[in-house]
Amino acid sequence: MTTFNNRISKLSPGNLFQKILIVIFLLFLVISIILPLCSLFVEAFHDKSGSFTGIDNFYYYFSNPALSQSVNNTLFISFMTTIISVLLAFFYAYSLTRVKIKWKTFFKYVALLPLFAPTMLQGISLVYLFGNKGIFTSLGIDINLYGAVGIIISEILYTFPQAYLILLVAFEITDYRLYEAAETLGAGRIKQFIRITVPSVKYGLLSAIFVCFTLSFTDFGAPKVVGGDYNVLATDIYKQIVGQQNFSMGAVVGIILLLPALVSFTVDRITTRKQSSFLSSKSIPFQFKKKPADNLFFFYCFVISVIILIFFLVAIFASLVKIWPYNLKLTFSHYIFKTVSSSGIKPYINSIIVSFVSSVVGTVLIFSSAYLIEKLKSMKIIRQLSYFISIIPLALPGLIIGISYIMFFNRLNFNFFGFTIPNIFNFIYGTIIILVLANIIHFYSVPFITANTALKKIEREFENVSYSMSIPVYKTFLKVTVPLSITAIMENLMYIFVNSMTTVSAVIFLYTSQLKLASIAVIHMEEGGSIASAAAMANLIVLTNVAVRIIYEIILKKIRRKTDAWQKR
Repeated sequence: MTTFNNRISKLSPGNLFQKILIVIFLLFLVISIILPLCSLFVEAFHDKSGSFTGIDNFYYYFSNPALSQSVNNTLFISFMTTIISVLLAFFYAYSLTRVKIKWKTFFKYVALLPLFAPTMLQGISLVYLFGNKGIFTSLGIDINLYGAVGIIISEILYTFPQAYLILLVAFEITDYRLYEAAETLGAGRIKQFIRITVPSVKYGLLSAIFVCFTLSFTDFGAPKVVGGDYNVLATDIYKQIVGQQNFSMGAVVGIILLLPALVSFTVDRITTRKQSSFLSSKSIPFQFKKKPADNLFFFYCFVISVIILIFFLVAIFASLVKIWPYNLKLTFSHYIFKTVSSSGIKPYINSIIVSFVSSVVGTVLIFSSAYLIEKLKSMKIIRQLSYFISIIPLALPGLIIGISYIMFFNRLNFNFFGFTIPNIFNFIYGTIIILVLANIIHFYSVPFITANTALKKIEREFENVSYSMSIPVYKTFLKVTVPLSITAIMENLMYIFVNSMTTVSAVIFLYTSQLKLASIAVIHMEEGGSIASAAAMANLIVLTNVAVRIIYEIILKKIRRKTDAWQKR
């Protein structure tokens, strides 16, 4: 029967259509990922005039003390952020998965709040708390905010939810039978923690370490707001490209910025595979037992949650106060952006449009490509190559995508061995298309992996039966595959929309005056001294993302109710 179905599938017109589509998707990935990256690497070895200089640009960068110091500063920020953030997230996740405490749902949702905000929001809140006119500064508590201290605090808030989510999964898949055996042998709670808990989550811990390091190493928003004169690689790129129009040196910094991301990507892929080996079909979920020390863990989670909430509440309060700290009268005047920017509310509207289009188009493209890679039985090499390229964006910081897009799509012509070839893709530069494309590629890998995982759970017999009954491929796709994968599709829509609303790095070099986004407007308002208006715009981003998340949960609940009813028949 299987052989018969395979023969039918090879002869099917639908199968030929799938082959054509997978080739088109591969070309799309090459044009949107590989070629821009090649342009970035080529630019790094040329000077401003376009002449080949070899490694002279790299030598100049590292021999210039002012520039090379940025590498040391970035490493210091990343190391400190990683250590503190991972430790905080470790015990937070431990408290929610290993300890019997109240308010777990509340603690889980509060920990995710920073994901809905642009990284500048934490910096703005810090200015109101510890800036020159900050609440704590007026009480005599001066932490020298502008510089390394401010950046580290902002980065901790930014990376904490990422580390927490990774460690939460790692803790949840541990087998409780190990703890039962330890208790039978008389091992105490501390010994169980050292001998069982830490080893069982070591791969998740390692993954969290590299993710936090990479995120803080490549972040642009926090250093831009509270960095002051403390230069890091991300702000160096901004200064080289925007300030000095030195694209060659910007490419050099971009390559330096890319190295730790590649290492992190490799380690994360290895640890993800190894972590899954800890879960078996016979594993038993953790059984909670009330112990005296549990109150300490509750207090710990409570303190962390309060700190997170304070940052968001301060940002809201700052946007509603007329003139901080001289006139504390509440007003909505800071939400009338026309008074501080000629663009007014337009950047916010642009962000919603770009994010919506990015999420819809991106989800369709990503799910369709994942379907072809997973379900198509022939063209193995092309499918494997497409899969590999689809994972690459996971290792690409947003700044790298933005720079590489400038260097590829902004070119009118390409010169190859004396031949001039016109760039047929130049027309998208300066349009909404390039913003949407940058967002899709920036957030491509996670939705792709999600879709690929969901599709692996669907038996191939559905396609075989369709082929044997001469049912068109698109009908099987729409009537069977999509309904069975609807949860993954909805999650991908949500993921791309929220991240597109908050991202700065991927679009900081690509927007135009008519296509300015809300996250970019936050930076410009902060640069112009309109911090309250910047806080107001950041709050709108947060409120939009939270509202979309609530709507998403309501819709998903209804969809799951229907799919669960179908599965129970």
